Amino acid sequence: IQLVESGGGSVQPGGSLKLSCAASGFPFRQYALTWYRQVPGKERELVAYISRNGGITDYGNFVRGRFAISRYQNKNMVYLQMNNLEPQDTAIYYCKLSRAGDLTRDYWGQGTQVTVGT
Repeated sequence: IQLVESGGGSVQPGGSLKLSCAASGFPFRQYALTWYRQVPGKERELVAYISRNGGITDYGNFVRGRFAISRYQNKNMVYLQMNNLEPQDTAIYYCKLSRAGDLTRDYWGQGTQVTVGT
């Protein structure tokens, strides 16, 4: 099982980024996926969740309508569109596959750095 994030970078406040998570090694359509983020010295926090068919999404309170999670079933991809970015959004963003069904543990990608500021 592999999760590979990409799309991070440096942007000015108010800017946008679209993160991607390429998934492989498991039946993609059968599992929900989540985006988390982590700032050094702090715990990882949930950013966004998407159900296995994409019909249900949920977000951390801090998102406030600025981000949108989506999935492209035919390409085994999950996306996080982030708009109106703020300096406090600076973090490493991770894609997570949670333990469920035949999966006996959680799986994480390597993360992608997002930096917002001058």
